[in-house]
Amino acid sequence: MKIAVTGGTGFVGRALVDALASRGDEVWIISRSVKQAPSPSNVHIVTWNELKQKPQRLEGVETIVNLAGESINQRWSAAAKERILRSRVDAASQIAALVGALKHKPAAVVNASGISIYGASDTAVFDETSPAHLTDYLGEVTEQWEAAADRIPVERLVKVRVSLVLGTKGGAFPLMALPYRIFAGGRVGSGSQWMSWIHIEDMTRLLLFCIDHPEIKGAVNASAPNPVTNDQFGRAVSHAMGRPHWFPVPAVLLKTVLGEMSTLLLEGQQVIPSKLLGSGFDFRYPTIEAAMNELVGQRR
Repeated sequence: MKIAVTGGTGFVGRALVDALASRGDEVWIISRSVKQAPSPSNVHIVTWNELKQKPQRLEGVETIVNLAGESINQRWSAAAKERILRSRVDAASQIAALVGALKHKPAAVVNASGISIYGASDTAVFDETSPAHLTDYLGEVTEQWEAAADRIPVERLVKVRVSLVLGTKGGAFPLMALPYRIFAGGRVGSGSQWMSWIHIEDMTRLLLFCIDHPEIKGAVNASAPNPVTNDQFGRAVSHAMGRPHWFPVPAVLLKTVLGEMSTLLLEGQQVIPSKLLGSGFDFRYPTIEAAMNELVGQRR
């Protein structure tokens, strides 16, 4: 298959490109600039500017996977919030223009989104049928992100609502595990807030699943089937690493240090991947204990 990937140099994007290349697909990374040539012969890089001039370079592409977006792991100043929003909306809009310029349209677009669209709750359980409930900035971003994706003129659109992706080569987890490495780990805030998460290997596999299964469309929750509380998450990290779970981080400290971004750690939701489970997708890491043992376990 000929597949294009935006955000192909990011944490999730790199894992996806590697998986696509390994199975023999022809992969085109769409980037703002060409920093270095990819090593596999079946992986190519093309810039947005080049595609504006010659969109035909992607003629024959069967699926476009859009993972582009400014990192949310930064202090949310007014300027940062605008960059976070614009990067996501603009990427979807550019894909819409690209698809419109192609003579032979791709069969599908798999567009990243976020579970923030469901809003924060200590009690509710959300699946793909749950309505949007905007309670914070990221929820509003996700709503506009998906609205921009809905305007892509493609037959099959998959909106992958991504939870916390756990891996050792990027994302938030290395920083989350750091306190445990220095024997200072513990619950964050009350510890009762829910965390929906997914192992990077399952994240990659479900993207491949969405690419390969034409019956999959609409919202898809990219989360393991067993969400946990923040305290349960920390205890799983502690047990896998052989480190204590004893040093709590007060909510007021996080709010002071991180500002509005502290909501990422202090609020959450229980998200269930009903569509994937109903379609036969098999999670290799369905529990946080299995994920932690693979990522940071002492007998890894």
